[in-house]
Amino acid sequence: MRTLLDFLPIVLFFGAYKLYDIYMATAVLMAATVVQMGVVWAMDRKLQAIHQLTLGLILLFGSLTLLLHDERFIKWKPTVLYAAMGIALGAAAWVWRKNVLKMILGSQLDLPDFVWMRLQHAWVGYCVFMSAINAYVVLLYSTETWMYFKLWGYVFPLVFLLGQGVYIARHWTEPAGDTP
Repeated sequence: MRTLLDFLPIVLFFGAYKLYDIYMATAVLMAATVVQMGVVWAMDRKLQAIHQLTLGLILLFGSLTLLLHDERFIKWKPTVLYAAMGIALGAAAWVWRKNVLKMILGSQLDLPDFVWMRLQHAWVGYCVFMSAINAYVVLLYSTETWMYFKLWGYVFPLVFLLGQGVYIARHWTEPAGDTP
């Protein structure tokens, strides 16, 4: 259910683009994201920081796209989002010596500290990569190509998360007392 909820706004965005144009697609994306976050709020009674950042950037860049009738704003939103996440994770790791992933997921996963640090570094690299590849596509390709990249580009996070799951599985230990 949650995975479907995560993909729904992008599928609606792409569908509206194919049926209408980038501006209708942007309005649909904004509305779908508001609804999506409402459902997340109803389920969890909170929005995580990434949800808040995503919603804020979609509403900001979407509004600029619609008000200025300039598609570049919505196309640059993923670059800004991933860059912000990469900077935040990198600063947390290397400036403040904090592991954000462990702070968020540490109660759910029992992993050695070196694994948490590697995961955070991997997330920094992933965010930099995703920011750069979106910028590359925005700068060098048409809006039509960018839309297909947005839709099929979801293979990147799926592969990254699968790889991360395999890596975690090698180091994960069952919490004490949970074995029969």
